[in-house]
Amino acid sequence: MTDLIVLRPEGLYCPAGDFHIDPWRPVPRAVITHGHGDHARTGMGEYHAAAPGLPILQWRLGAQAYHPHAYGDAFALGDARVSLHPAGHVLGSAQVRIEVDGVVWVASGDYKRQHDPTCAPFEVVPCDVFITEATFGLPIYRWPDTAEVARDIVAWREECAARGETAILYCYALGKAQRLLAELAAHTDRPAFLHGAIDTGTTIYRDAGIPMLGTRRVADEARGGDFAGELVLAPPSAAGSPWIRRFRKAQQGFASGWMRIRGNRRRRNYDRGFVVSDHADWPALLRTVRETGARRVIATHGATDALVRALNDAGIATGVFRTDYGGDD
Repeated sequence: MTDLIVLRPEGLYCPAGDFHIDPWRPVPRAVITHGHGDHARTGMGEYHAAAPGLPILQWRLGAQAYHPHAYGDAFALGDARVSLHPAGHVLGSAQVRIEVDGVVWVASGDYKRQHDPTCAPFEVVPCDVFITEATFGLPIYRWPDTAEVARDIVAWREECAARGETAILYCYALGKAQRLLAELAAHTDRPAFLHGAIDTGTTIYRDAGIPMLGTRRVADEARGGDFAGELVLAPPSAAGSPWIRRFRKAQQGFASGWMRIRGNRRRRNYDRGFVVSDHADWPALLRTVRETGARRVIATHGATDALVRALNDAGIATGVFRTDYGGDD
């Protein structure tokens, strides 16, 4: 049977439904898994996406022809029956299930299996073929409990306070920052200060009813104010920028799955690294493939080689799609 999803110059394409999934070039019809910039881009004729993620797409892409769908509700595109299912990556993230003549393919987009209070948990969707991300597709990547990491962040902030320093924590502005704020709320009631790039996304999450730690904007504070003892969340792009000059004495940390390798922290000159990822780690990648029951797996973006070898050794037919997605983690 013809493959339900093929790789084209514009992105992943479903011939039966005449649509693309997270295309990186303009196409008439796109199904979007989530609102990160490498998966949701401007220039598409129309956008199909999970309803909880619509406010993020509107913020990122502006006015477009949107078609929001509730999780699990099937809709027809051409000859394909399509439904969107929670991916557990960020608010509104989705896997794309495609069924044609009884054959089922699932494109995962980005996903994780850890608990996250800011988005719907990952749903295992049985399928014949599973397209999986492999951002952290190496055995070294295994995530600690995020609640423990949140406690470590609070302790770090208190250590900085004792030295009269600001604790500046770099994290990605959409998804990671809000997850940290939700996890931190269980361990402190001291508000965090936000860089402007993080504040807008946080407002969207609050409007969606996601409980998080209280926040204040750095930009609203008087120039020359003292942030000693405060926790400040900022995007990685703020490191080394003039914005940093607002803080007299500071330690700088980074929250990412890449911090699992200590050398990454040293190379980037961070004082602290906190291992928090919105992607599946190595055990979760293998577990997810097993649970879908897929007879064939196609790996995308990341350390695909190691994952392909492991799955082949397990007797699962495996291939690779070379995509244009980046690593928001």
